[in-house]
Amino acid sequence: MSADRSNDSLKPVRSSNRAAARPLPVTCFSILAETEAGVMPRVLEVFAKRDLVPRRWVSDVGGAADRELSIDLQVEGLTRETADYIARCLRGLHYVDRVLTSEKIA
Repeated sequence: MSADRSNDSLKPVRSSNRAAARPLPVTCFSILAETEAGVMPRVLEVFAKRDLVPRRWVSDVGGAADRELSIDLQVEGLTRETADYIARCLRGLHYVDRVLTSEKIA
């Protein structure tokens, strides 16, 4: 599925004057997947094709026989609709078992 770059509702909220603006929300994505080499680049691609760079990315391998890959990442300035859409895209990736989202104010 390709991203429609002309759709402004899927773009992050940005502010040129951050001091005067209210804090931007930070969407936290917690992804649980099978430990496969292609999972991390596929996850990153979901964000890269929307011109988004996660502010934080932490990944760990664990579980029984190191078969679980846990990825926690944070992206600033997404609308709720965009975060929900990205979560649905992540859930559709091969080897991804679970995607949870939460929001905090930076």
